[in-house]
Parts: sequence; structure tokens; C-alpha cells
Amino acid sequence: MRAQKIGLLGGSFNPAHDGHRQISLAALRLLDLDQIWWLVSPQNPLKSAEGMAEYEERLAAAEKIAHHSRIRVSDFEARIGEQRTVRTLAALKVTFPQHRFVWLMGADNMVQLPKWQHWERIMELVPVAIFNRPGYTYKALNGKVAYKYRNQRVLNGLTGDHRRQLADIPPPAWTFLTETTIKLSSTQIRNYHDTTGNTCS
Repeated sequence: MRAQKIGLLGGSFNPAHDGHRQISLAALRLLDLDQIWWLVSPQNPLKSAEGMAEYEERLAAAEKIAHHSRIRVSDFEARIGEQRTVRTLAALKVTFPQHRFVWLMGADNMVQLPKWQHWERIMELVPVAIFNRPGYTYKALNGKVAYKYRNQRVLNGLTGDHRRQLADIPPPAWTFLTETTIKLSSTQIRNYHDTTGNTCS
């Protein structure tokens, strides 16, 4: 497999939804990436297992939603028996040394990031792109992560959109994509289906 610039979108995908697809398409365009890999987690350590659909069901649903030649749904975490992002990233870099990875996350996860295991190491392993999310923009851009790495933020500069080179910049490096707004969440979708009596599949 030739060297590629790959965006990594991790999560439970419980369920996958069009918001995941839309931010993936935006990342391909704004960050000049070759592919997006959806890393479907067996179990998010920060989330309850209650209400979690079966893993194979979540994978299959993600495949249906992705429906794009440059979006790949991956069971990498299940295959290596891992659910911690820092270890997953380290394993990916060892397994695919030819690729350049960018970690993709919403502004809500940027706020939560200091609760993740070895979160500074995550920032030091790969560049990170943050997607805007209503209600979290201020907290994300004024939070612990943004402050600690304030000098490593990659901006859309006057001499060109430097974010398109994000995958090539040695970490720590991060950017905030203000033009991408995630309005959907898997939790909202599950709650909607619970109240209407429909299934999430």
C-alpha cells in the first residue's frame, strides 16, 4: 500500500450517522487527505456499556452510512484488543509506518480530552483536527488542550491554507475547522429512536 494521508475518526458509532459522513467528507477536502478510516471501538472506556449495540451490528451500520470509496470502516481496535486511543495510535504507526495520520475529533471531545489516558501523548503522536460543534466552541478554544498547545495551532493563513499540510507537520500540531459544524450526535439519535419506538439500525 502506497504512502497516504489518512484521517482517523474513532468512536463507538452507536449508531453511525450522516454527521460522521459529512465531517469525513469535509476532512478529505479541507485537510487534503487521501482516506478516512472509521475506527469502530469495541467499547469506549468513558462510556457505559448499557445501551451499546453489538459490535458487528455497529460495524455493519457504519459500512452502510459511510458509502464512499475513500471512507473505510475498520475493526482495527477489535483485532488488536485495544480501546485506548493512545495505544491504538501507537499500534497504527507501527503497523502502517508508510502512512501519515491525522486524528479527527469534535470540539466536545477536545474539551474532554484531558480525561483520556495519556492525552498529551496522543497530541504528540499525530496531528489533530478539531471539528466545530455548537455549544463547545468557546470551551474547546479556551480549554486546557488549546492553552497547553497554543503555539502549535495550525491556522488558515494569509499565504495559504496551511491546514492542508497538517498531515505533514510533525506533532504536536492541531487545527480547529470552524467551517465544519457537527449538529448530530449518536446519543441524540438513540434518544430519538427510544422515544419514537423505532430501532437504531
